[in-house]
Amino acid sequence: MKKIIYLTLSIALLSACSLFPTKTSTPTPTPTTPVTSVTITNIPAQKITNTDHNPIVAIKTKNGQIVLRLYQDKAPNTVKIFLTKAASGFYNNLTFHRVIAGFMAQGGDPTGTGTGGGREKSELNSIPFKRGSIGLARTPDTKEYSNDSQFFICFTTEQCQQLTGDYVNFGEVISGFDVLDAIQQGDKIIEITQNTK
Repeated sequence: MKKIIYLTLSIALLSACSLFPTKTSTPTPTPTTPVTSVTITNIPAQKITNTDHNPIVAIKTKNGQIVLRLYQDKAPNTVKIFLTKAASGFYNNLTFHRVIAGFMAQGGDPTGTGTGGGREKSELNSIPFKRGSIGLARTPDTKEYSNDSQFFICFTTEQCQQLTGDYVNFGEVISGFDVLDAIQQGDKIIEITQNTK
């Protein structure tokens, strides 16, 4: 019975997490060629040792930093778009517009409504979603495309593990779980930077 309740709750939350707007008139974007490396010149050098050469960034909030390792080797185009937006200041002062306790915090929507952002070709992979995983929001109708700015961070493995293979997993929290757990709906993303503490 407990498994049925969890499965029902998980399916409902999964549909709710998919906040990319559905519009039949939206043109299908041309998929971009993945890149093997990304150089961002507008972000200061990182202070955390990075042994696998995947980018490390910090989401600054009122409660401190959430430090993330991005999977450039597994989702190169997704990471490139994310870093480019971060370097341009796109995420500065946007909110976590959707927070579901025990599941995830979602942010990165320029409208703050859950309907904003563009589309990008999904770089699905088999990396398991777990506590601290970072994924891209999308509509429930197709896995082929994801939102190009809205991301979510998982609070628990139990509620996020069923997203594996269906949503783009492009990074993980490596520090600041206490800050992640403190996120409330409406909290601001002060900035996303490679200047980590």
